Amino acid sequence: MSITRFSFPTTIHFGAGARKLAGPHLAELGLKRPLIVTDKGLAALPLIAGLKADLEAAGLAAAVYGGVFGNPTGSQVTNGAAAYKAHEADCVVGVGGGAALDVAKVVGLLATHPGDVMEYVWDHPQVRPIGALPHFIALPTTSGTGSEVGRSSVISEEDTHVKRVIFSAAILAKVVFADPELTLGLPPAVTAATGMDALTHNIESYLSPAYHPLCDGIALEGVRIGARALLAAVREPGNVQARADMMMSSMMGAIAFQKDLGAVHSCAHALGTVCDLHHGLANALMIEPVMNFNAEAVPAKFAELAHVVGVPSATGFVPWLAHLKHQIGIAPSLAAVGVKREHFPRLVEIATKDMCHQTNPRACAPADFERFFAEAF
Repeated sequence: MSITRFSFPTTIHFGAGARKLAGPHLAELGLKRPLIVTDKGLAALPLIAGLKADLEAAGLAAAVYGGVFGNPTGSQVTNGAAAYKAHEADCVVGVGGGAALDVAKVVGLLATHPGDVMEYVWDHPQVRPIGALPHFIALPTTSGTGSEVGRSSVISEEDTHVKRVIFSAAILAKVVFADPELTLGLPPAVTAATGMDALTHNIESYLSPAYHPLCDGIALEGVRIGARALLAAVREPGNVQARADMMMSSMMGAIAFQKDLGAVHSCAHALGTVCDLHHGLANALMIEPVMNFNAEAVPAKFAELAHVVGVPSATGFVPWLAHLKHQIGIAPSLAAVGVKREHFPRLVEIATKDMCHQTNPRACAPADFERFFAEAF
């Protein structure tokens, strides 16, 4: 039997008001000059001003870098590292969704290490080692990627827009302050797309053939929690319990996918690269054709997924997904969000090269990806 290494290292403060603990935590460690890393939209909102005031109330001199937007690129990381140095910062506070947190994870890396950020991606032929990093804490404002508890940072190449992954336990947040009140301002469409991202992470990690029973249990419970909370979170934006449940489901999905993901994510990464589609929305649009393809390979797992979402048989799981997507207002097709048939060859090429489908429960060839995109179109 092979040897497998397990770890679940992140400290998480979870619950309404958890954000108020961030300043005292940093002050207790003797840190003085945090850099808040966030996206352009959040940087202008009272939420960031309030968090900055909370840090200052704890005796900290905080600055804000709000240069993250879209699918983050290397230049956004470089600019963040410059802001870190200009502020003479001694720690990083990541605030936002997946994009902001992915940049925040590696701002401290680039501020204290040589070279370009792309030289740290896992498959670079001369990948640079990662040494000691500045203290990094995370405050998520969406419930989708679970980036706050993940050990990867996804950064797009400037010219090709291909997503590259820096993968290391060294970039994990030291502490997460998971406060569902930070998600109360999310519009329904964003809540829906990010919620489908969380469900997809849980579903695909459970279906991965890799051996990790701890992750299997977490993923199934993440599906159960998310399945019961997502509709309420979309329809009742002020429902703090539903928001909390989605935040937990999101984190559980990200913890579980250290077991790896599947072909839905390969398709979604291609759609993000070629069409700049929101990652959660891309997952939502691609999950049905891929799940229909996977169902015959692992029927017992589909029966278990059906059980946790409350449908009577394995064959009911994909129709349940379709109904949920309709209820929460996910677009009906790729065509409805601007994808064109002429995009298909490039989409298939990128999806085929993507590493996520290597742990799909059923092997995927280019013809399979072509069929997935056609069925979602």
